Amino acid sequence: MDILINVLSGFIVEVGKFVGKCIYPDVENTVHFSSNVENLTKEMERLTKLRDDIKGKVEIAEGEGYKPKPDVIKWIDDVRELENEWETMQENIAAAKTLPYMCCPNCSLLSEVWTQAQNRIQVCIIGVWGAGGIGKTTLVTNLNNELKQIDVSIRSKLSFGVVIWVTVPKPPIDIRKVQAQIVSRLNLKVDNKGSEISIASKIYQRLKQEKSFLVILDDVWEAIDLDHVGVPQLKGSKVVITSRDLGVCNQMKIDTEVNISTLDEDESWHMFIKNAGDVAKQEDIQPLAMDIARECGGLPLAITVIGTSMRGKNRVELWEDALKSLRISTPNNKEVEKKVYNVIKWSFDSLESQDDIELSSEHVRGDIRSCFLYCSLYPAAMSTNDLIHCWWGEGFLGEHDTYEEAYNRGITMIESLKDACLLEEAEKVDYVKMHDVVRDVATWIDKSISHNVKRMSFIGKKIEHLRECPETTTLLLQDYYSLREIPHEFFLSFPALRVLNLSRTGIRALPSSVKNLSQLRALILGYCYELKKLPAIGNLCNLQLLDCDRTWLGGLPEGMDKLTNLRLLNMPLGELKESIDLGVFHKLQRLEMLHLPMIRYRYRVGATSFDEISHLPNLTSLFIYLDRSSISNLKSDHTWMKRLKRFHITVGNTSTRPEVPFNKSTRAICLLGFDIFNNKDSLSSMLQFASDLYLVKCMGLTKFIQNNSFDGLKSLCIKHCSCDFGPSEEGSDDPLPNLEYLYLHHVSNFNSVSDFHQLLGLRFSKLRKLDIHYCHNLTYLFNVGGAFSVPRDLKEISLSFCGRLTELLPQFGSSQTTLISSEIPSVRKLCLVGLLSLKTFGEPWELEELEVNGCYGIRKLPLSIQTSNNIKIIKASPERWWSQLEWDDDKYKSNLQHCVIHNHKQKFSQLML
Repeated sequence: MDILINVLSGFIVEVGKFVGKCIYPDVENTVHFSSNVENLTKEMERLTKLRDDIKGKVEIAEGEGYKPKPDVIKWIDDVRELENEWETMQENIAAAKTLPYMCCPNCSLLSEVWTQAQNRIQVCIIGVWGAGGIGKTTLVTNLNNELKQIDVSIRSKLSFGVVIWVTVPKPPIDIRKVQAQIVSRLNLKVDNKGSEISIASKIYQRLKQEKSFLVILDDVWEAIDLDHVGVPQLKGSKVVITSRDLGVCNQMKIDTEVNISTLDEDESWHMFIKNAGDVAKQEDIQPLAMDIARECGGLPLAITVIGTSMRGKNRVELWEDALKSLRISTPNNKEVEKKVYNVIKWSFDSLESQDDIELSSEHVRGDIRSCFLYCSLYPAAMSTNDLIHCWWGEGFLGEHDTYEEAYNRGITMIESLKDACLLEEAEKVDYVKMHDVVRDVATWIDKSISHNVKRMSFIGKKIEHLRECPETTTLLLQDYYSLREIPHEFFLSFPALRVLNLSRTGIRALPSSVKNLSQLRALILGYCYELKKLPAIGNLCNLQLLDCDRTWLGGLPEGMDKLTNLRLLNMPLGELKESIDLGVFHKLQRLEMLHLPMIRYRYRVGATSFDEISHLPNLTSLFIYLDRSSISNLKSDHTWMKRLKRFHITVGNTSTRPEVPFNKSTRAICLLGFDIFNNKDSLSSMLQFASDLYLVKCMGLTKFIQNNSFDGLKSLCIKHCSCDFGPSEEGSDDPLPNLEYLYLHHVSNFNSVSDFHQLLGLRFSKLRKLDIHYCHNLTYLFNVGGAFSVPRDLKEISLSFCGRLTELLPQFGSSQTTLISSEIPSVRKLCLVGLLSLKTFGEPWELEELEVNGCYGIRKLPLSIQTSNNIKIIKASPERWWSQLEWDDDKYKSNLQHCVIHNHKQKFSQLML
């Protein structure tokens, strides 16, 4: 068991799932309903016994100093939750037995109850996936042994008539070799010269004779058709596949997936000591040993092989040399190369390369192997945007694609590499990372296949000397803030450069030699805060991407109109000293993405330049600020906006500037600080094509909404505005019929969200999310019981710092003392912060997640025994508030205790945007 808890990391929970949910023999659906219920009851009893058995082993392991992963505890809690569901199910079963049609197991309630129960217990095909060397084969090898350790009273119920192990050959897969291993295990006599179909038929007939069987297909690289092999999918029998690629698992239509993760630092060190021995604990060696263990990055295979290779080595010099070898991505001995590097290299070799596929027509497909090796240039987490831009510049994503197509292909490449466990999700959104050992292997592979330096990376490093490299195509110099100056002739040494990244450096100017980079396709200068001006760039005739995100430039560089191949231009303009020359945008006919965000609120595009932009035939993404004074001069026809897939058009001026993510598919219009109603004609035409509307410090809001209809708007954000409500016309149409998200921040003159219905005619028929913050006149959330009821699709509510809010759902215009079922909120997530006057929620809510922070007047939760089955998380702050809550039943409180999280340092920044 210590292997499961420590060496094999989180798999104990999956073994529990495997045994508890996958291994149990199923009950035939055609059996009488009562018999099914009896069998299901026994299955639940076995599951709880299994839970108790595993829980006991975990407690023993903890006593020996082992640390089980949180998933272990979660699985135990999941069984407890399943028990609770079973209790509820039994009530339905009892009711079902009283019905006149109980003899028919496929009818109505009987069928529903049995299907619900069966779905929770039965799983047929299980996919175990993870990186090479993560321990998949070891896990399934030990599975049968672990089953034998289970309590003898239930062991017989968990066994199979036959267990078949198949080591799947590397692609291209030979079905006969797979069949041969199964035939051998079953002692079948077959004609080796017979067809695959005839052998499959004999395997199928033989396995059907077993009450249950387990087939383990280890190391699957391509999807296998089980019917072609002859493996039937029968109740009570299971198929387990192990693979490095989640895509392969999905192609085989697995019913559940088991992702094997790396070990954490404590587990890695514990495992390393086991393999290296006590020598790793010696005073002069332990620091080096710990560093070596960290270099293994939690990969069990690397820890085992490298730890074992250092066993018995007492000289510090040997440990220092091993650490250095790991850090420079060179295996320190043949054993490491054979058992670690070559294992991971198999994943690389299996990637579909451009040379290995048949190209259809003239459409060039990307080279995923080159994309993978490129990732090794990054020492840590990498932005998906940066990666895709560099791949595009290098030509890995197709030479003739549009940016949109290239970007989509880049995302596909990243997801494929993640599925193959060669890339991982990073903590930061839209970032990925590469496991340290995988990066070492990638660097090792790159060195072995290339003798010329074609790509150079100095990310975050100080450059002492850089020799002339005429064949270099990529130069990555980002994250070096101390880099202030670049020598005048520097770029003359890189005539073949296609990708140049100088983001997050302290450079004040680019040397004029940049104009000699005639092959340059991607120039990335993001977050260069000291860079105010670019040199003439008209000679960069092949430039496709110029990304100066967050760099405060004083204007467009000279020669901009010569960049006729430019596809993406992201150039924030700060202290614009001269107006943009007319005709510049007209020359950029291939431009697909134009982002000219405003810095320091000084620069805006005028009506004439905006008209030029509207004629760009390939434009799909636009991020721009318009001059408020020119809004009346805009053309009234904005049908050209139909071809934009995303846009963020801001009009006006205010000190508050809302942010919209750079690469998200939003169609947003932001109106800042002016009278909307008096500019309604030009604005209404643009808003017909928007999905998101931001209103900040605006006037004329109420009249504007009352007198227009915007079917496309799904999101409305109102900040620092006064709603001068007036009555809406009887029977008028909803002006925002498809609104899904409403955000109100510092909005005055309304007492309830119901006011928007009564006075503006908003019906909120599709509202799913509601955020209200700092609205000091808000006294209640909704007025129910009258003409208005809680929006039926509303799933998420967040309220904060509304000082007069006393109730959420008071009733007006109704004599009812309780809400009818249609008025009980269907909200699943409720967040309440800093609501000092709030004392009651009203009727019980069927929540999944509840957060209450600094709401001291609340003494009772909006839950009951009947409505709390779905609750998963309760975030309660401060802790003393939770302890002072009133309960109808103390047992109820104890049942919810495992859901409670106390966060003493809750941050409200996301509520104060």
